[in-house]
Amino acid sequence: GHGARLVTDAALEAGAAHILSDTDSRVDRLGRDVLAPEVVFGLEGHGTPALTLTAPVLSIKPLLAGEGVSYGYLHRAERDTRVALVAGGYAHGVARAIGGRATVLIGGSELSIIGRVAMDVCVVDIGDAAVARGDRAVFLGPDHPDAARRWADASGLTELELVAGVGLHAAREEVA
Repeated sequence: GHGARLVTDAALEAGAAHILSDTDSRVDRLGRDVLAPEVVFGLEGHGTPALTLTAPVLSIKPLLAGEGVSYGYLHRAERDTRVALVAGGYAHGVARAIGGRATVLIGGSELSIIGRVAMDVCVVDIGDAAVARGDRAVFLGPDHPDAARRWADASGLTELELVAGVGLHAAREEVA
């Protein structure tokens, strides 16, 4: 975009090891590697994702047949089940449009996000899966490798737009 070259030059002069680029160039003017975003995020066909988006399970409760969850009770249970409230919403980068169309991994089980994704939370149908308060829900990452593609299919956004949308409310941690 406008000023990208200026920002790139400043970052390189400040000692940046790599620069993200949406161009086909893979080497900058100083001979350093330039990493395309799809490589960094491990998007389809480009290796293992470097980004993982997770959130803890806050609570678990029963949801009886006919009861609703989320804004306007967008989702109504067809049968008695259990649901988990997960601390991940659109402020964290969980696309609002994936409610009822995507899954998370909790304890190795792939479970459906139901209802509308809220600002800070979403609801997951856990049925009889062994899920406990404090368990980690994986939205995106190497443990859930096709999630970004599924989110793209559900939302109409690209995978890159989705992973770039991981919000400032998400705690960032660098893992070696």
